[in-house]
Amino acid sequence: MIQSMTGFGRARREVEGLGLEVEMRSVNHRHLDLRVRLPRVLNDRESAIKKQIQSELSRGKVDVTVNLTMDSAATSLEIDEHLASQYVAAARSLDEKHSLGSEGGKLDGASLLALPGVTRVVETEVDPALLEGPLADAIHEATQAMIAMRAIEGESLLIEVETRLNHVEELAIRFESRAGEVLSVAKQRLQKRADQIKREVGLVDEARLYQEIVIAADRLDITEELVRLQSHVAQFRETLQSAGRGHPVGRRLDFLLQELGREANTVGSKANDAPLAQDVVELKTELERIREQVQNVE
Repeated sequence: MIQSMTGFGRARREVEGLGLEVEMRSVNHRHLDLRVRLPRVLNDRESAIKKQIQSELSRGKVDVTVNLTMDSAATSLEIDEHLASQYVAAARSLDEKHSLGSEGGKLDGASLLALPGVTRVVETEVDPALLEGPLADAIHEATQAMIAMRAIEGESLLIEVETRLNHVEELAIRFESRAGEVLSVAKQRLQKRADQIKREVGLVDEARLYQEIVIAADRLDITEELVRLQSHVAQFRETLQSAGRGHPVGRRLDFLLQELGREANTVGSKANDAPLAQDVVELKTELERIREQVQNVE
């Protein structure tokens, strides 16, 4: 089953009053592009986290965010008594200097604590070793959740691609059917022209007529292109079926689409026929729609 490159995963762990939360988001990308945001205390774990994720993913632009929160027991409030005293002294000085009296801006406790620098929240020092195991578990759980979502997206992509691939095969069959008619019409046109020349001048070069018919047949023959087109479609289906965890197929599908596009262009250049040319345009449109879906396949 093919995997999409779009997904989301989240996991959380509680460690001795600490809340560890991991969020992962991924979108399509040509390669695996990992971006990890960590709290300061876990900065040295970035390399290990990337290595862990790389063992489970092959492609996609993946953003990983790790948040660390502490409960009230792990924090304390410190008061800068010296600075608070300076605020109080300054307030008294202004009162006396400007005779503010009872109308002056008296400092109560709550107002004093709200002034800049008087208080600060101090977090308990965290031992990074305490978080290593829970962090690895949370990364794994979030990755698995994201992969599960990518698998669900992949099912939808597969249905869409299969439907359009069926249409491509139908068009190839129409090409094959129409190609014989196009060649027959070309032969009739050349024969008609030869008959007209014979009536006008009384003679015709049979050898030259035969040569022109052979040249026209070669120029209009799309048999090889149709064989390769059908072969590429078969390989495309086989590749879709071979997809799975640890077996990304997006790049090969993209390559096969390039080959399919090349055959479509060649058929189009030989399509000296309006209905056939319209079908070629329809084929190119379908291939482009498949390409849009394949861009998101891992």
